[in-house]
Amino acid sequence: MTSQSPVAERILGIDPGSRLTGFGIIDVTGQQTVYIASGAVNCSHGTLPERLLLIFQSISEIVAQYQPHTVVVESVFMHRNAGSALKLGQARAAAMCATFSVDAKVHEYAPREIKQAVVGNGGASKEQVQHMVSSLLALDGDPSADAADALAAALCHAQHQRMKQRLAGIAAVAGER
Repeated sequence: MTSQSPVAERILGIDPGSRLTGFGIIDVTGQQTVYIASGAVNCSHGTLPERLLLIFQSISEIVAQYQPHTVVVESVFMHRNAGSALKLGQARAAAMCATFSVDAKVHEYAPREIKQAVVGNGGASKEQVQHMVSSLLALDGDPSADAADALAAALCHAQHQRMKQRLAGIAAVAGER
């Protein structure tokens, strides 16, 4: 009898932005989380349609290269400026549409929920998120702020999945009693 090792779930986190879109990729197997890659798409030049195309093309390339099983996108929070919120929503849509070429599940988390999961404080600063992401993934240095936010989104999802599994296990044990 051979024992099968658990299959890693590859998670792509995306921190959308109309000027910088962060991405972060981790593999999760049981309780183990492994850093794969991260970075940011710099789309600060050109018209909005040109920037959206760059986001779409860049995320499409990342998806083709890394083949994620799950995509996690930071949800849009309300800006004071409606125009900024609209641009952010469009950048988010361009990034999400770029992931549709693979059969990945898409999940969304609010920025405060992501910070709470990674730092323990929903109002954490960018520097705190960078530090905790670096610490949790045992990185040599802090990733850029946008890459750290994307990695934090992926870590948030991994934490939520682990909690669901624990709760399902508890419910199964309780049901046997």
